[in-house]
Amino acid sequence: MYLVNPNVPGSAWINNVIKPEEYEKYLDNGKDFIDDDKIWQQINDSEEPSSERVREILAKSFAIQTLSPEDLATLIKVKDPQMWQEMYEMAAKVKHKIYDNRIITFAPLYCGNSCVNNCMYCGFRSDNAHEKRMRLTQEEIKAEAEVIAGKIGHKRVIAVYGEHPSTDADYIAESIKTIYSAQVKTRKGRGEIRRVNINAAPFSVDNLRKLHEVGIGTYQVFQETYHHETYKKLHPAHTIKANYPWRLYVHHRAYEAGIDDVAIGCLFGLYDWRFEVMGLLYHARELETRFGVGPHTISFPRITEASDSPLFKEADHRKHFVSDADFKKIVTLLRLAVPYTGMIITARERREIRDDVMFVGCTQTDASTVIGIGGYAKNSGEQAIDEQQFMLGDTRSLEELIADLAKRGVITSFCTAGYRCGRTGDQIMDLLKKGHEKHFCKLNAILTYREWLDDFASEETKKLGEIVIRKEIEEVKKNTPLIFSQKLYDLTMQYYERILNGERDLYI
Repeated sequence: MYLVNPNVPGSAWINNVIKPEEYEKYLDNGKDFIDDDKIWQQINDSEEPSSERVREILAKSFAIQTLSPEDLATLIKVKDPQMWQEMYEMAAKVKHKIYDNRIITFAPLYCGNSCVNNCMYCGFRSDNAHEKRMRLTQEEIKAEAEVIAGKIGHKRVIAVYGEHPSTDADYIAESIKTIYSAQVKTRKGRGEIRRVNINAAPFSVDNLRKLHEVGIGTYQVFQETYHHETYKKLHPAHTIKANYPWRLYVHHRAYEAGIDDVAIGCLFGLYDWRFEVMGLLYHARELETRFGVGPHTISFPRITEASDSPLFKEADHRKHFVSDADFKKIVTLLRLAVPYTGMIITARERREIRDDVMFVGCTQTDASTVIGIGGYAKNSGEQAIDEQQFMLGDTRSLEELIADLAKRGVITSFCTAGYRCGRTGDQIMDLLKKGHEKHFCKLNAILTYREWLDDFASEETKKLGEIVIRKEIEEVKKNTPLIFSQKLYDLTMQYYERILNGERDLYI
């Protein structure tokens, strides 16, 4: 049994959260699937590869094959700048082959920042007396969703919660329903949230079923660091998060509960980035092997300043902080190693970094981002370190981002069709690995882009968007009937005209 000392505040609740039997059955002789020594051996045994060897591995990526750990360890050892340039270019090609010429956007919605954990890098940690603790009511959550959907124009949110009795599975389930209920009249149609993903604590199978029943989108849990000793140092004993395997196997429990879209991630800067990239690949391969379905997305945030974080005061930890050059390598390696997965770059990063790295493999990003609790409704435009989990690097509005992408010929997608058509789990994995899903996504990107331009865009942004949307429609027309059937093209154009006339949420 994993038991917390009864003298620790909240120990009774904590001891009821963790159910060892729900992860122990997956262990191999008591060990999890992350073997620290083996990973370091694979990295250290690899020598700088020849260009021929690198190109052999890149061919696997382009064929949408998950790389082996040995393949990834080989790519990590590349030093030649010209070879890295080839890898950047191949990562961009792989992304385009699977996801086409589009970027999906979303908004984070922070619902509560109380937490029983005491992670050294997080502003929410329980010992941080400077943090202003808040939990939104359902009415306040709806107000946040109405701003996000009705004033900004997002169709997706990721709701974020601290691990605390006040934001348990029942509260989260109710908040998901509340977010879906929000509808706001817009210029020509309506604003609404069509996909609610969550970033929350690891739950038991029973609690995960509650989230599945109310229509959770993707369930996102980051391991933070895969290195066991570092994990132990950063997550104090007597907290839920101190239990490494309880967290590591949460996606297994999600699949058991019926949730078929899960997301993994790592907070880069806690340990050596080479090890963490390998850990993410091992995690993806474990899910593929066990369930036939890998992660729907992978995230790779870098650690940023947080309120009262001891980590920033210790030189021993700062040595693992990731440079901009290495960050670009991380994104590239992940795109090549797990080619089918979506990849999320967030507003933690500075604008110039996002603009550079986005085009070597990223598929999703946030904009008009507010991470203070209740911050959308407040509309203050200011960041308050004592009210949020970390500090943002890029505060562009959604419209600014859309205009910037349009200038580069990229369409912004608000599509959520696949989830509602049943293209999730193993079905979407099959479509992604065969390169077919992007065709549906291209059509739905056109339709949802049309919605946003008509409902939210300024005249200047609308002009930029019209150029992009005409180009995308022309590509579809040119590829009919090579890729798209005439019937599908005609249906898309019918929906397009109906959206121009004010109808909403028409999808293929």
